[in-house]
Amino acid sequence: MAKDKESSLGRYSDVFIPIHVQKEACPLGAAPTSSTTLTLALGDALAVCMMKWRNFKKEDFASFHPGGSLGKRLFVKVRDLMRTDNLPIIQENASLKEAITAMSEGRLGNVLLVDKSGKLTALLSDGDLRRALMEEDFSLHKEAKLYATKNPKSLDDDTILASDALARIETYKIQLLVITDKDGHPKGVLHIHDLVEAGIK
Repeated sequence: MAKDKESSLGRYSDVFIPIHVQKEACPLGAAPTSSTTLTLALGDALAVCMMKWRNFKKEDFASFHPGGSLGKRLFVKVRDLMRTDNLPIIQENASLKEAITAMSEGRLGNVLLVDKSGKLTALLSDGDLRRALMEEDFSLHKEAKLYATKNPKSLDDDTILASDALARIETYKIQLLVITDKDGHPKGVLHIHDLVEAGIK
């Protein structure tokens, strides 16, 4: 693409596309304003045509830009971001005092409650704890499960895309998604902050 076919670029081109404009938008007629806009528009049009001709898909685009937002949406999986170390897990019959200790040590603002087989049964969040404090019969010696959220949102497949997990978190309006195995045993957690920090949108 050029203004003059006899220009150096025009003479060495196999296919010449003229981009001549009658008048530049520049009031001085000096700066290439209208012509740069035309060049950009034609460049975009050629790129789109080439994408269709080569059947270029978003997966191909992501492979060239794996660190970009599109690449992350297509390649980063839940298992790449979920936390698996030192998970705050306690027995469901543990006291609220034990739950608070585990919550403080886990630094997630949540505690996972499991039954004797290790299966996830409830989730105690700092929000649950604050609401519990407002109850007249509140006691640290009561079982944590009395104040916890029963059957919390979980995911038993850590191979799904992190972007899909984020969509679930936003739909459920939660901050933490528990990752379990097929039998419901916790093996990791995915916090919305981890997704945001990783650039997942």
